[in-house]
Amino acid sequence: QMEDPIQLKEEGNKYFQANDYEKAVQSYTQAIKLNKDKALQAVLYRNRAACFLKKEEYAKAASDASRAIDINASDIKALYRRSQALEKLGKLDQAFKDAQKCATIEPRNKNFQETLRRLGANIQDKVNAGGTLRIQFSTDLRVQKMFEILLDENSEKEKREKAANNLIVLGREEAGAERIFQNNGVSLLLQLIETKNAELILAAVRTLSGMCTGHKARATAILHYLGIDNICMWMSVDNEEISLAVCNLLQTITDCLLGQGKEEHHGKEEAVVLDTKKDLRMITMRLLDMLVSKEVSGQGRDRALNLLNKNIPRKDLKDHDNSRTTFVIDNGLKKILKVVGQIPEMPDCLPLTENTQLTASVLLNKLYDDLRCDPERDNYRVICEEYIKSKIDPQDMDKTLHAIQMVSGVLQGPFDLGNKLLGMKGVMEMMVALCGSEREIDQLVAVEALIHASTKLSRATFIISNGVTLLKEIYKKTKNEKIKIRALVGLCKLGSAGGTDYGLRQFAEGSTEKLAKQCRKWLCNTSIDARTRKWAVEGLAYLTLDADVKDDFVEDELALQAMFELAKTSDKTILYSVASALVNCTNSYDTKELVPELVQLAKFSKQHVPEEHPKDKKDFVVKRVKRLLKAGVVSALACMVKADSAILTDQSKELIARVFLALCEDPKDRGTIVAQGGGKALIPLAVEGTEVGKIKASHALAKIAAISNPDMAFPGERVYEVVRPLVSLLNTERDGLQNYEALLGLTNFSGRSDKLRMKIVKERALPDIENYMFENHDQLRQAATECMCNLVVNKEVQERFVADGNDRLKLVVLLCGEDDEKVQVAAAGALAMLTAAQKKLCSKMTEVTTQWLEILQRLCLHDNMEVQHRGLVIAFNLISADKELAKKLVESELLEILTYIGKQEDDPKKQHIINVARDCLTRCMDYGLIKPLSRA
Repeated sequence: QMEDPIQLKEEGNKYFQANDYEKAVQSYTQAIKLNKDKALQAVLYRNRAACFLKKEEYAKAASDASRAIDINASDIKALYRRSQALEKLGKLDQAFKDAQKCATIEPRNKNFQETLRRLGANIQDKVNAGGTLRIQFSTDLRVQKMFEILLDENSEKEKREKAANNLIVLGREEAGAERIFQNNGVSLLLQLIETKNAELILAAVRTLSGMCTGHKARATAILHYLGIDNICMWMSVDNEEISLAVCNLLQTITDCLLGQGKEEHHGKEEAVVLDTKKDLRMITMRLLDMLVSKEVSGQGRDRALNLLNKNIPRKDLKDHDNSRTTFVIDNGLKKILKVVGQIPEMPDCLPLTENTQLTASVLLNKLYDDLRCDPERDNYRVICEEYIKSKIDPQDMDKTLHAIQMVSGVLQGPFDLGNKLLGMKGVMEMMVALCGSEREIDQLVAVEALIHASTKLSRATFIISNGVTLLKEIYKKTKNEKIKIRALVGLCKLGSAGGTDYGLRQFAEGSTEKLAKQCRKWLCNTSIDARTRKWAVEGLAYLTLDADVKDDFVEDELALQAMFELAKTSDKTILYSVASALVNCTNSYDTKELVPELVQLAKFSKQHVPEEHPKDKKDFVVKRVKRLLKAGVVSALACMVKADSAILTDQSKELIARVFLALCEDPKDRGTIVAQGGGKALIPLAVEGTEVGKIKASHALAKIAAISNPDMAFPGERVYEVVRPLVSLLNTERDGLQNYEALLGLTNFSGRSDKLRMKIVKERALPDIENYMFENHDQLRQAATECMCNLVVNKEVQERFVADGNDRLKLVVLLCGEDDEKVQVAAAGALAMLTAAQKKLCSKMTEVTTQWLEILQRLCLHDNMEVQHRGLVIAFNLISADKELAKKLVESELLEILTYIGKQEDDPKKQHIINVARDCLTRCMDYGLIKPLSRA
């Protein structure tokens, strides 16, 4: 008897080839007992499983194959043999899984593909068509088929695209995501990414995003399997679509790790405590590393900055934990400073986009604002000071340039800190020295730094006294357009920062039109880079304060189109500058109303009284608004609103809202505004931003809602988002026009559908609408009553009228007696609908006021046929509700009124009125309260 397992294995192989399966089993069994090597043990078990398959002992075959798989999970022979055994045992679900794993390892093996197809067909035949198993295995088949098509280079393009889209959709469904995950899908998706085919990479990344959404355990597993280094590498590629898709994937994973997004329960996951802090720090460190890597594209750097901007600072300052921010400051502040200190014109510059440095400045600002105490802010300042000091070297001008550029970048972020950095020894002196340098790059950096330093007044005295002269000299001497335009903007800004037009006036000697013309010329010159042209927009933002300049500007269609095009580049400064210029052109800024008495007093004391420029009068403003609408300003504004929150600041939102409100002034233009996407763009502006901005946007929405068909202006579910902004205007702190137009908008909405009426009720608008029904102002009272007339169709509103302890019905009855005809029409309409819908209100109406009968009689005799008709309908409702109530009316003068109207000859113009009166009389006859009239 042999004692060598290898020899025994060889002996078993010979018996197997000779079809002597019994002796082969004996040899393999003996070898298994003697063997101590794991790899050999797996081979012996899978060989013995093959023998059991031949002997049709399928349970033993499955057991041996499982033992081999336990040793080596990717043993493809063992997997396939277990699949065959399980199929024979009728365990089709398990057999399918094993065959699927085989096909995953060898996707081009036709034998495995045939087995999968056969098993899939058998499963569909044998399992109940509505059962869970069928759905599960149907999904498994679909997943397998999709990967099969995607990984086959010979597949048709159309089939590949369809498979990719189907995979993405499946990944977004919880059941589909789990099936992909459980069936080695992550490995296959990684294979798709490694194909370097852009379409397949996008499909794989988007599928992974869907699989991670709302599932912390799965997101963590995918993060570890893919590796943060790989994810960041993919995000760094110079392909915008792929870079963005990978960024979204990393954001989804981060949301899961932070416990944000969908809150769902996934079985055993609740019992597993996942420590996410380590993973979050790993992601943060890798993103910080991306900022200073030369291998990362400009787009990739932007993605890293956006992810840091979104996930590091606290969302709510009430949350005391700002550890993520302090971690980034300690480990990455210098890296962010390095980004803001880059000079694109220098050869050693990192790859950047037009937004990179500004986004980095935004991040610096957010981190600084997220600090909780002075020691934390001091630490931030010290790190900045030490890093900038290390870069200032009078012997190395290039190095010093980076230091000044860093200060400039901080001034665009946490300005107060930037001011402190300006006070550092040598910084201001270096800025002045650079202005006088012969090198254009030195002048460029210094001018930009002066511009950013002049934003606020803290250091304006020094800068105004020195900066104007320096900038004036640079503007006149330089032939470089980039420097010239910055010098001009610097002069504009310095004049503004000093609280006067000192810099501009001294330089331009009153010729702002000439400077504006030059800015428009730069703006329209597409051969100049966008970064330089944005300075032309900023210059115009200041120059359009002059009425002559704004009038000329809106007449220059090329300049307008160039500005609108630049506004689509999603640059924070450009958005703000474009919005500022448009506010100036539409005169939508706040102006102080001059009190006539104070004006006379000022003139008497020989003080200067500012007078309105002729071109700032209403006629000129209206012409400019029409010109802007014709040029497509609405589309540009709608595009600006879509910008990322890091780019579109609350101040920019307010300016855009002001422009929209000015554009909506003329009702004839509101259809154009809606058609070009203005209605949709206004909704987010009314919800987020400064308080003034939200009010202005809500008012613009009210103007549109008041006269537009809601289905056209705000299609689909969007109309429900408009209700809250309109309700927010029903406030005593808002002016009468805002109240009035909000009520008109709500009236329009409440006449469309009961779902909209319910939305208005849920937004708690009823008490406010009722308050305006008491208003002394005729138009407000009328608008509120008309709105209530539409709302009473809703059952919940009717129940509020029926409820005890309120004067709602009394108010409506009394309003029916008002002299204002429009109020009467609305109030009578509301009362007619209420009494028709709720019989209780018919008797309640007679109790709320002693004047009810007199008011009803006046309605029935009214000269306005609409009011008269509604009065007669109320009478009919009262008569129909209760015999005793009908008797009370018959005993009053109302019977005579009804008889008079009912006896009238048929008349097409008022037949509806005559018919209601006759119906009232007929009902009274049915009660036996009156007798039919006999005709002579």
